Formats: sequence, structure tokens, C-alpha cells
Amino acid sequence: MDITGTIVDNAIANNKLRLLGRELFGIKNIKENSLFDIVEIIRQAKSNTNITGLVLSLKNFNGADQPSLQYIGKALSEFRDSGKPIYSIGDSYNQAQYFLASYANKIYLMPQGMVDLRGFATNNFYYKSLLDKLKVNSYIFRVGTYKSAAEPFLRDNMSEAARSADSRWLGKLWQNYMDIVAINRKLTPTELFPDFPTLLARLKAVNGDMAQLALKNKWVDEVTSSASFDQAMIKIFGKNDQSKSFNAISIYDYKLIHPVQQSTKIAVIFVEGTINDGPETPGSICGEQIALQIRDARLDPNIKAIILRVNSPGGSVSASEVIHAELLAARAANKPIVISMGGMAASGGYWISTPGNFIIASKSTITGSIGIFGFIHTLENFLDSIGIHTDGVATSPIANRSITKKLPIELSKIMQLTVENGYNKFIQLVAESRHKTLDEIENIAQGHVWIGSDAINKGLVDKLGDFDDAVNKAAELANIENYQLNWYINQPSIINIVLNQINVENYNFIPKPIINILNFINQNGGIGLFDAQNRYAFCLNCEKGKA
Repeated sequence: MDITGTIVDNAIANNKLRLLGRELFGIKNIKENSLFDIVEIIRQAKSNTNITGLVLSLKNFNGADQPSLQYIGKALSEFRDSGKPIYSIGDSYNQAQYFLASYANKIYLMPQGMVDLRGFATNNFYYKSLLDKLKVNSYIFRVGTYKSAAEPFLRDNMSEAARSADSRWLGKLWQNYMDIVAINRKLTPTELFPDFPTLLARLKAVNGDMAQLALKNKWVDEVTSSASFDQAMIKIFGKNDQSKSFNAISIYDYKLIHPVQQSTKIAVIFVEGTINDGPETPGSICGEQIALQIRDARLDPNIKAIILRVNSPGGSVSASEVIHAELLAARAANKPIVISMGGMAASGGYWISTPGNFIIASKSTITGSIGIFGFIHTLENFLDSIGIHTDGVATSPIANRSITKKLPIELSKIMQLTVENGYNKFIQLVAESRHKTLDEIENIAQGHVWIGSDAINKGLVDKLGDFDDAVNKAAELANIENYQLNWYINQPSIINIVLNQINVENYNFIPKPIINILNFINQNGGIGLFDAQNRYAFCLNCEKGKA
């Protein structure tokens, strides 16, 4: 299992087109992998008599959110429990790599390697001093004590309310990680991650040798060279005369067997990334496009239920409402809706979850963040300082809204009222969906972020589970037994796949690193460009909860 790149729900290309790219163009630098492809490969390999074991080679694996890692871990456990062994080899292991490696029967580490267990952290950029120096005026409108997404424009550090809330969910996320890995390695959490003085003493005892520290701490089972590992695997799996290594097939060359076609279907629709009004960009999705997919599923008589897979920190209120309205229409058409929450389903991601008949989250899902904010920046003071001035006339106090002028007080009042209206609607949607009073929801709202294990106690979700549970629940609600999943995947053309793999972002031929920087800025300060009313249900820190 030689995963290269990251794992996402809705990968840029499905397995078949990835294979085509490899065969036609020799593309090996895969950047996105479908979570569900990987799990299906492991499960089919478990039943394949030609496959006698699994080797995890994770040096090029760049990580995933915790629920995704746990779902893959479930498939690895099934594979191992079938009697087929799993071996893991690594030059070193970061936390995501080590999480998957912990499911192996035996973990190998190179002599110069290390297991880099350090815990989770979250950090943000804060722009207040910069904006002051640039003489940029920021007008922030928000509702919710814990709605910290606007803080970077108001402060130079984290507020105590945000620090307290983030510390809570991040600490529980790390505890979930340690509990699972400790069980896999047959250690206690304290043995897995000792306090710093103990760790430092052990490192001194092995003269600073990180590989020996990993062995001493029982993080790995053997420190070995690449050649020695190959020989060990050859003894187990036999030798491949062409590669001169052990007999193996890459997951990228493994051909999945597709199930027998069924006329009865369950739709799987992905909401992954920031929800925007405008066109899709890297890391974001278009609300209208998702709504069209839901509409298609609603009108298809063969589709009996819908699974909405949500992995989003939210975004535009209006775009979230477009999706929400279409889900209500599907539910009114007697199509059961099951919400399957991934790594995050927060703020606008929770807004679109409220029409669900049933909500399933992982205990490590980051959700909640029920709150609204808005912001507008103006540059009149900056322009004045460099000798640029504007003047004009308008037919009303709010007609002359411009980035070059101070925000009219009348418009400021309108903005605050619309934000409050959006928040009140959000609260009402959640209360109606979860069959609670407005006061009960108000107590768990205010922009507060909850981890899945807390969210179920707060009544925000119905069950802790994974995607398999969502499929079973959808079939139960639709009262069907024989069915197939109908995956709604935004499939780019093969040329766009090729351009993406060589770091060129489709039509404009903009280098991918620049796109990534622009997308970062967009998610941390520019999402106002994508909501007509400048209102956002967005969770700033929710995307930070990755290994």
C-alpha cells in the first residue's frame, strides 16, 4: 500500500482515470487519493486468494483527517483479522503514517529514522497590526461568543474564549489518536506518549538515537535496513524476478472488481471544502453545483435514498442555504437523507446537515460552530496616505458603498441586522432539526466547536460511526436490501488530470503553488468575495485537526 499524497473523500480523479494517466503519461506523482477507493482495495484484497499479505510503504503519504485514518484503520483491522499479515516499513513515520502503521503485525524502521510523535497544534495568522499599518479599516459583524473566524482581523492573538474552546476539542482529538494507537500497539497511552522528562531521559540513554528510542519505547518492532527488509519480505511472499524484490502489486495497479449492477440505488453526494457562491477553486465547492446533484438524485426514480458526505468548515451562508433548500425538497419527495460527517462538518457544514433524517459522525469529527459573521474592508485611509482621493454623489446613504470609502453607518446597521437574522435562522433550523428548544440550541451554539464525542452528548448528531453505518442506515430508512451506491463525483477531463499532476492548474496555466497560496488567503480572509450578502458560516480552525 504505497500511498502517495493526501487522502480526501472526493479525489480529483477516480481510480480508472488515474490508471489511464499512469499508462499514457507515466504519471506517478499522485496528489489526491479517494478514501473510498483505498478502503475498497483493502477489502477486496482481503478476499483475493492471490493476495497473502499487505505491506504499508507510507513514506510518500502526506496525511488525512482523523476520521479518514480511522476508516482505513478499520479496513486494515478486517484484513489482519482475516489471517493475512500486515507489515509496515518506513524511513521515518510522521503521526498520520504511524497511525496506519500501528495496525500492522510488525513495524519496521530504518536505522536513521524516527517516529515523530509530538501531539496536535493549531496556529492562525492575525492581521490587525498589519491592517493598522496599511491603514485598512475592517468592519466586522458577528454573532457568537466562540465565533473566532473573524478574530484574525480584530486581534493580534487568540482570544481566551477561542483558546479555551480550541484546547478542548484539540485535546480530545489527540486523546482519540493516542487511545487507538495505544490499543493497536498493546501499550497504555502513557507508555505510548510519556511525559517530556521521561522521553528526554530515554533519548539520552540511547545517545540521541531516535531509531533506538522508537525501539525502546515499543513504537516499532525492528530497526532494519532496506535490504534486510526486502530479504525478510522475499522469504514471506517470494521473489519477483523482474524487480528483484518481493512479489507485490501497487494499490495504483490493483484493479477493483465492480459489483453486479442493481437498478435500486443510494446516491452518495460529496460536500468537501469551503462552500462558495462562485465557481469551484482548489479547496472549495460551488453550492449551486451540489444542489444540482441533489436535484438529480431527487428526480431519479431508481435512487431511493441520499447520503450526503460532508467534510466542510462551511463558508457562504447563501450557498449553504441553496444546498439546504434542495435537501428539503428531496426529503419532501420521500427520499431519506443520511448525513455522513467526515473530518469536519462545522458552521455552514452543519447548516446543510440539518435536513438529514439521521446524522452520523466519527468521534473525531469536528462539528458545531453554529454562528454567523460578516466583514467588509475599506481602503480610504490608505489611499489618502498615498495621495489618492475619491469623491462623488449618491441617491441614498447606502448607494455609495465602495472599498475606497468609509462604510456608511446606515449600511453598517443593515449588515449587523442581516448577520443577526442569519444567526437566528441558523438557530431555528438546528432547533427544528434536532427537536430542541431555541434556548437549548443557544446554549451549545454561539460559534462553539464540538468534537464528535461531545456532539452526540449535546444532541447535534444521532450516532457515532463511519461511512458503512451511513450506508446501512440509508438502506434501512429506504427499506431496501439489494442496491448499489451511485457516486456523484465531479470528474475533470483527462487533460485537467494531467495538468493537475504536473503542477499546472487547468485553464489559466497558473502554477499550483501560487494557487495554493491564493486559496489559503481566500480561506483565511477573502471568502467575502463569494457571498452576495457578505455573511459567512465558517469555522476557521476546523481544518487544522489533521495528523
